[in-house]
Amino acid sequence: MPAIRNPRASFTFKPLLLSLAIAGVIGAPARAANAADPADQTGPKTLGEITVTAEKRVENVQKVPESITTIDAEKLDIIKSGGDDVQFLSARVPSLLIESSFGRTFPRFYIRGLGNTDFDLNASQPVSLVYDDVVLENPILKGFPIFDIGQVEVLRGPQGTLFGRNTPAGVVKIDSNKPTQDTQGYVDVSYGNLGNANLEGAIGGALSQDWSARLSILGQHRDNWVDNTAPGRNDSFGGYNERAARLQFDYHPSDRFNALFNLHALNLDGSAILFRANIIQPGTDDLVPGFRRDKISLDGQNFQHVTEHGASARLSWDFSNMELVSITAFEKVKTLSHGDIDGGYGASFAPPYGPGFIPFPSETADGLPFHRQISEEVHLASKDTSPLDWIIGAYYFNENITIDSFDYNTLAGSTLDGDARQKQLDISEAVFASIGYQINDQLKIKGGLRFSHDDKYWTATRTLSPIGAGPIGPLYENPSTSRPTGDLSAVYTADQNTDFYARVATGYRAPSIQGRLLFGDAPSVAKTETVVSGEVGVKSRLFDNRATVSFDVFDYQMKNQQLTAVGGSTNFATLVNAKKTEGHGFELDAEAFLTDHLMVTAGTSYNFTKIKDPNLYTTVCGSGCTVLDPEVVRGGTTLALLDGNPLPDAPKWIANVTARYSIPLGNGEFFAYTDWAYRSRVLINVLYQSKEYVGKPWVIGGLRVGYNWDGGKREVALFGRNITDKKAIIGGIDFDNLTGYVNEPRIWGVQFRAEL
Repeated sequence: MPAIRNPRASFTFKPLLLSLAIAGVIGAPARAANAADPADQTGPKTLGEITVTAEKRVENVQKVPESITTIDAEKLDIIKSGGDDVQFLSARVPSLLIESSFGRTFPRFYIRGLGNTDFDLNASQPVSLVYDDVVLENPILKGFPIFDIGQVEVLRGPQGTLFGRNTPAGVVKIDSNKPTQDTQGYVDVSYGNLGNANLEGAIGGALSQDWSARLSILGQHRDNWVDNTAPGRNDSFGGYNERAARLQFDYHPSDRFNALFNLHALNLDGSAILFRANIIQPGTDDLVPGFRRDKISLDGQNFQHVTEHGASARLSWDFSNMELVSITAFEKVKTLSHGDIDGGYGASFAPPYGPGFIPFPSETADGLPFHRQISEEVHLASKDTSPLDWIIGAYYFNENITIDSFDYNTLAGSTLDGDARQKQLDISEAVFASIGYQINDQLKIKGGLRFSHDDKYWTATRTLSPIGAGPIGPLYENPSTSRPTGDLSAVYTADQNTDFYARVATGYRAPSIQGRLLFGDAPSVAKTETVVSGEVGVKSRLFDNRATVSFDVFDYQMKNQQLTAVGGSTNFATLVNAKKTEGHGFELDAEAFLTDHLMVTAGTSYNFTKIKDPNLYTTVCGSGCTVLDPEVVRGGTTLALLDGNPLPDAPKWIANVTARYSIPLGNGEFFAYTDWAYRSRVLINVLYQSKEYVGKPWVIGGLRVGYNWDGGKREVALFGRNITDKKAIIGGIDFDNLTGYVNEPRIWGVQFRAEL
């Protein structure tokens, strides 16, 4: 089986690391921060203006009538210092949760409790990821790593006007640093326990009077650190080698035309998620006594490969009072993820077996042997035309994928005994418009409308069944929908520091197909889900710009929410529609200089979610869990009533806080930075309530202590992630035994950064 390199093997990036380190010592741009430049200040430190592009134009976040949190480059650098994938953003902003049952890829995003636990490779999600102005639709694409980033914006609530389908919960928007005519660059190198070695760097500047370029690279490595104690095995898991790069060219021959070209690629080899048999104590949500995160007992294979590359071109024409923009993009990805799903070895009918009772073995793999995404957006937006501003545009999306699903007989040497293939063509077309009007100095109103049409062409076949059901197919499905979405908002400026806003918005998720035919004979098709959401909020700058606060309350009503009933006693994932789902809550963001040496940020959210469908049932666990919902038996199958349940992976409470303290020392400063995130109890991966499949509340903390000098261009620091070494169950499998998977361990290390 493909394996991670020996922990003592040479690190792939040493030559590149050395060359970039040399470039870094020569010199790169200081990281963006929300604080105003100290060099420009003679008085107390203040917070600078934060700009966002949530509405496809650069705006002061305080004037945008929706709930938005931004994460700047410095905070990103700190919270991802342990080499984590995109899941490091989870709970770092209000109402955002991210989880995965694949590992470092296939992240599943949840905003305000709305997400999708579906693990199929054509799964759609109600949270859209927009990376450098390109929608990344496939869940594997959403795992592209975050490096050399200027800012992350989390837009909460439906984004149906400007971003279209599959945004009923919101959008996570990531913008990389762009080329400039100035010579810029940096190198960021770290090494820690578990063989964690991370390299991030960038170099860029002018190629000519009209052309500039920027090359960004990322290398991440971890040794295998989870020892396999199964009989006859002497291997280990948990490591990875990940390499990514981005090359951008900017062409700016005049003030009236600009072209930005983006080429990017990713290669990942490592372990898939590690399922662990019977780690949940029956009748509780606790880990079994003596659980060790660095030990596992598997008799099946475990590996994961991802290769990805893409390109985009953003062309803009300036016509004095308006701008025409075209964004053309191409994405392609291949992946194969192979896991021992039962999480143990042997079986009750083929001893020895363990840990605990193993009713039957389960070893599967899923892959994308072919994927291709093409998208095009054209929009025309006004510039400096107050009191009226507007934007009109059109969007086209075309994705073609092939999905392979395999099953293996672990007890027969992992021989293939199940083989099914899906093919799906997904086409979406839309036109949109938004218009705003400044009625007077205090009041601005805005409204938008989008009309979308979606078609999916799906076919599937099964050539081999692990349960002896025989070949089937080809089967066909062709769901289609046409849907208007829109928003209406108002901003009232009470004074130069305080703005109130109100917003009503709608969104939708196109029909979805779940067609994993290894253990079933027919696909499930979920109807279009729709949402109507309302929120009111306030954004304010306080104490002479030394603090900012934003607060909002929201309420939404969703119809036909698409939910995934995974596993269960039938071991078959099924898409269902909940007749109605309700949600409401609030969000709070704040940051402040408490002193000139101490800056703190804090955020919290409350989300109440409830399924309202008296006729919605799902199969219960096949693992002997303790179901808490009302149960009925139909056709010999036990079902649980979901009416009144909260949504899965939807914590009521999320909270986060950071604090940075610095004091001048020599020609630089000593600093200490700590960050903490809290997530309350959640249902993990399942729709029914039980005592076992619950993620207990957790608090995860980080610490960074260091010294920077030369105007902040050089920095050395010690860092720690999950510094309390919190062990938490973050997901489970319910069809076989009390299988779960856990969070990342404590990571500590040393980091050096140099900028030109």
